[in-house]
Amino acid sequence: MSTNDVRELVIIGGGPAGYTAALYSARADLEPLVIEGFQWGGQLMVTSDVENYPGYADGIMGPEMMADFRRQAERFGAEFVTDDVTRVDLSEQPFRIWVGDEEYRARAVIVATGASARWLGLDSEQRLQGRGVSACATCDGAFFRDKPIVVVGGGDSAFEEALFLTRFGTKVTIVHRRNDFRASQIMVKRAIDHHKIEFLTPYVVDEVLGDNAVTGVRLRNTETGETIEHDAQGVFVAIGHEPNTKLFVDQLDHDENGYLVTRPGSTETNIPGVFAVGDVQDHVYRQAVTAAGSGCMGALDAERYLAALEGHPGTALTVSR
Repeated sequence: MSTNDVRELVIIGGGPAGYTAALYSARADLEPLVIEGFQWGGQLMVTSDVENYPGYADGIMGPEMMADFRRQAERFGAEFVTDDVTRVDLSEQPFRIWVGDEEYRARAVIVATGASARWLGLDSEQRLQGRGVSACATCDGAFFRDKPIVVVGGGDSAFEEALFLTRFGTKVTIVHRRNDFRASQIMVKRAIDHHKIEFLTPYVVDEVLGDNAVTGVRLRNTETGETIEHDAQGVFVAIGHEPNTKLFVDQLDHDENGYLVTRPGSTETNIPGVFAVGDVQDHVYRQAVTAAGSGCMGALDAERYLAALEGHPGTALTVSR
């Protein structure tokens, strides 16, 4: 099935970046269509309390905040399709986007599909997400003040998380499956020298312990098979993130890890009229507030692109606050 209408703008992805792009572009009368996915809301949908987003002085639940974002964009006329994009063709104008057999066409596209944390794949880990299991120390570290914490991983990200978490936890234990680490030597030395950081190697997590909240982890020695239980009230999984770019890597420039590449100081990709915002192109900050900021940038860039097209009337978006 195909619709004959060519839309001004389609936004692929529903999270802080996609919803902010929708808000700005809807206020500019671009009538954006947001194909937000079945799992709309992004990584914040598995985050319990959010205390570091400006404007929520008392904190807010992640899903509630995403519902606020969505409702605000909808208020100004954004439309939503709660389904997953299955295919895109960005080779010519208008761009074509498919949801199953349904085809949508647009003069501009904003990609806001985000990134997904790599998890250990344990049922107990999934069950206790938001109840002591996290993949973001910056987001959730403050909830574990004066508590023992475990960080799982052996790369720079794991060591950065562990060093950050020493501000809060009584003790931070880095658990890694090997005796050597992929992290840079300077990061390893900082961790070794820190009085709050300990190491358990070569161990893997077999189970996260606890009924309604994390109480510890069951670890297995990869060399001997011995299992031990280790007390912890916070478990931070730091084994990397994967950008959700499978649909686009054959058509859009990306780095070696799959993150979409944008022009410096812009959200423009290598294809004019296609923009990338949020964690799908940001592997450094990965915060809701930075994702929302780049969503705003993407809407501004898309509006300027559309205004420059021959015969397009333009909008007042760039002077709106």
